[in-house]
This record gives sequence, structure tokens and C-alpha cells, in this order.
Amino acid sequence: MRVVLIFIDGLGLGPDDARVNPCLQEGLKLLACCENGNGVVSTDDGGFLVPTEATLGVEGLPQSATGQTTLFTGINGSKLLGRHLQGYPNETLRSILREHSILKQVKDRGLRGAFINAYRPLFFQIKEKTRWRLSTTTVATLSAGLSFFRVDDIGNRRSIYHDFTNESLIARGFDVPRFSAEGAGRVLSDASRNFDFLLYEYFMTDRAGHSQNMEGARWVLAGLERFLSAFLEEVDLTETLVVMTSDHGNVEDLSVKTHTRNRVMTRLWGRGAEGVKDRIRSLEDVTPAILDILASNHLEGRGENDPAS
Repeated sequence: MRVVLIFIDGLGLGPDDARVNPCLQEGLKLLACCENGNGVVSTDDGGFLVPTEATLGVEGLPQSATGQTTLFTGINGSKLLGRHLQGYPNETLRSILREHSILKQVKDRGLRGAFINAYRPLFFQIKEKTRWRLSTTTVATLSAGLSFFRVDDIGNRRSIYHDFTNESLIARGFDVPRFSAEGAGRVLSDASRNFDFLLYEYFMTDRAGHSQNMEGARWVLAGLERFLSAFLEEVDLTETLVVMTSDHGNVEDLSVKTHTRNRVMTRLWGRGAEGVKDRIRSLEDVTPAILDILASNHLEGRGENDPAS
């Protein structure tokens, strides 16, 4: 049993209006979702759509630092601060991540976890103190004492970059292969077999939402759809729970330049999805649900005759 958490930044459930919601473009299936006011929905691909609250009981627009901290720990960072915080986590949020990040909790349970995104050489040249002031996923990885993947790992098919095609790396002059969206999806599937828990972050959706460029947003979402489809075709869903979720809405409503207060698009596929779908209602619920299913299957796998039981 393993879990793959695919974090898509800024992907909510928007209005049923293709003029402002690029998720409703022709050709999308996995991402063709909009807000319908209902709860969990079974989908034609054998998975579930779980509308997930991202406002966290706090006024104002949800933001990345608090939303991601909540998502990756199960602790409501917005309520703790009394506000939503954009950008990178502050010291209060970093202290939560140091103790409770999902990667740390996975490691503390004796399981194999990783953040699959590759980092450029510049990251490894900066001081560790500075690294702790970067993105939520970076702090979550540091909290677990895990190694970071490098650009070289992309060529070895051990890691993928945040844009998964490597176009941005190639534009910077890096000697890396150009992946198709489908090829990158297969790399993620192959890599997932080496871990009990794997996290991947994609934030081009959030950038597309802020741009309010319909053509660009549709292009981003079409590529993401192909990536996800190829991954789901290759991964063994009899042994893997796939969770795709977000930290706040944005790209689903291009009538506004800001984030939205929409519920986010959580999708579930594979082993254990039936049980997990009834547990997730808010960003606070994602990490506890994943950890519980990993723990239950880990104990089940050890069996009654395991001396460590």
C-alpha cells in the first residue's frame, strides 16, 4: 500500500460557466469539475470528487502559506494566526511544519517518504537557515531530514520538475530531457513504486489564474490533464491511493485576478479511496486521513506473527 499526494496550487471548483472557468473547456475529463453545491460525487473514471473547504473558518481570501501548512500538517494555520498568510510560511507556521509535516510523520512511522520535485543547483548553494524560509514544501522536507532531488535526478527518471516537461529548465540552459506531459506522468508512476508516500507539487495553475489569460490557463490545464491521465494509466491503483488536492481556488474563475473562496478540487482514485472520501471535508482532514490509511495498512502488512507487532 502506498499513497501519492499530487498538490495542484490554486485549483478550486468554479462556476458552471466556460467563459470564466477554463476547467470546463472541451476535452477535459479529470479536471472538468465545477461547483454544484453537493458533497462527494462518484466519477466516471472510478474515482471520487470531494469538494473541500479551504477558507478554514477565517474571513478573507485563502492564501498559500496558511493553506499549504494546513494541508500538509492537518493543523489549521489560518485559525492559529487569526488570518490567511500569502507566500512562504512565517516562523509560527514553520514551527507547525517542523513538528507535524506529513513527510516528518511518515518518516517517524518508519515509512519511506519523499518530495519528488527536483531543485536547481542554486538551492544547494544557499545556507540552510535560508532554506527554512522558503516554500512550505521545502520546509516540510527539511522537517523530515529528507534529501532533496537535484536536476541530475530528472535525467535518471528519479525526479520531475515543477512544470514536469522541463521546458523552463531547458530555457535556462540546463541539459535535461524534454518530457511530454504523458512521459512525465509515467516517470511519476515509476518513482512512486519506491516509496510508501510520495508528494508532488505543481503550481503553474496558480500562475495561470493570476494572469487571467484564458488561452494560457486552458493550455496549462490541458497539459495537466494529460499528465494525470498518463500517471493514472500506469500506476497500480490496486496498491496505491492517489490524492489530488489544492490549497485554495484561483484558476477556476478568471473573472477575478485574486484567489477565491471556492471549495477546492480534491480527487481520489485507487485503493482506500472509498474510505477516505467520507473523511475529507476541509484542508485540515487530508493529512490525518492519509496517515491513518498508511498506518492501518502498515500494521495489516506486518501481521499477527510479526515480533514488532
